[in-house]
Amino acid sequence: MTEHELATLGGGVVAYIKTLTADEASRMFPTIEGLPKGINLFSLHAADGTPLALTDTRQAAIGHAIDDDLEIASVH
Repeated sequence: MTEHELATLGGGVVAYIKTLTADEASRMFPTIEGLPKGINLFSLHAADGTPLALTDTRQAAIGHAIDDDLEIASVH
């Protein structure tokens, strides 16, 4: 499998959720201002790593995935 094929695998169908610090979230989502320091946030990403949503709970990130008909993959 080529690097490009791997990057597009699951495109539009599969997503994953990542836990971020407020600092990491600020870098990944630069248009969002005023994130409180010292909390964990949850980002929903497309299979290729594109950030789709930022939430304050894992359940909300799961809800975004369900609303967008995305299957959540476990990433280790």
